Amino acid sequence: MSRTDAPASGLNDEAVLLVGHGSRREASNEQVRTLAADLEDRLGVPVDAGFLELAEPSIEDAIDALAPAVSSISVVHLSLFAASHVKNDVPAALRQARAEHPDVAFDNGSHLGVHPAIVDLLDDRAASVEADLGVDRETDDVAVVLCARGSSDPDANADVHKLARLLYEGRAFSRVDATFIGVTEPTLDETLHDVAKHRPDAVVVVPYMLGDGVLTGRIRDGAADFDDEYPYVEAACGDPLGTDPRLLDVLGDRWQEARTGSVEMSCDTCKYKVELDGYEADVGGAKAMLRALDHREAHSDRENVADDPHAHDAPAKHVAVCTNQTCAADGAPAVLERLRQAARDADGGNVRVTRSSCLGQCGDGPNVAVYPEGVWYQRVQPEDADRIVASHLDSERIVSDLDSQLL
Repeated sequence: MSRTDAPASGLNDEAVLLVGHGSRREASNEQVRTLAADLEDRLGVPVDAGFLELAEPSIEDAIDALAPAVSSISVVHLSLFAASHVKNDVPAALRQARAEHPDVAFDNGSHLGVHPAIVDLLDDRAASVEADLGVDRETDDVAVVLCARGSSDPDANADVHKLARLLYEGRAFSRVDATFIGVTEPTLDETLHDVAKHRPDAVVVVPYMLGDGVLTGRIRDGAADFDDEYPYVEAACGDPLGTDPRLLDVLGDRWQEARTGSVEMSCDTCKYKVELDGYEADVGGAKAMLRALDHREAHSDRENVADDPHAHDAPAKHVAVCTNQTCAADGAPAVLERLRQAARDADGGNVRVTRSSCLGQCGDGPNVAVYPEGVWYQRVQPEDADRIVASHLDSERIVSDLDSQLL
């Protein structure tokens, strides 16, 4: 159901879901809830918080709580960049929500992204560190290092470099470098050592993080270690974005874009849309959707998780069965149920079997995809379920006589 199909109503019949990542640190989760409450005051409509993982409520539970009272829900992302959570996981959750709440219109917004209010906020964070160090960009050689989390999505990493450039433009910093605390390069340690070669008077490290969590702590430690190693350079780390009111300016804009259908995403540089060097294997909507389904299953246990800040209890195997209208007419529900039964009966198999929306191969169904291998079985019948489980899931052997391809 789209907004244009929704019943005519005032703003009181509209709600906003603010989607945060979720953290083991309850203080970080409270920051999301605080922003949700502040955004409600700003917009004058109900705003609830939901989390992708590690915290309650989940996106699904938050939607279930909002849906009975409203005719439309706008989803606003408290994500700095458009990586897999924004591109895959939240859209997958919304597909499920639209099926479960057909009388509610759902509008999906974009991430925080590159916005003038964020550049202004980062400038203030840098200025606070300058004051603590007793330096002034107008008279001293002050270098800034903007440190983000790092992503496997090149488009997200590129936005960090864009923010760094915008922070440099029109300001008296000697340089502003983008760097990352993990996943990709350059790393914070590499960037700091490179900046030191230019012998600035001071290095200001600005964490591009929302909360003061584990990764922000690593950035602080990296800045402190650098300060100890290079006594001729003053160095210190600033604060994350936190709950600064300027974030509400960005979130308000993203809400308006969502509810008016004017969301703009960078499709021209999205690794799921175009073939980028080094990411050729990621192109394709079916791959993105299956990745989202698999990742969502990894979030199902929000308490028993590993110590790493972004580790998940993912199943060893994830089987997705297309149950859209065409596949359903060809017998997909029976295939789904038989696969679930066979997986339960298997010896110690760590397997999850779930529904998926259309896999884009209508007429060749029922379609079954097995992850993480990315094997796609077509024209699967209920009697094939035992063989898929026994051969592929238990013995790592593709069922070759079924029509199959690699995603």
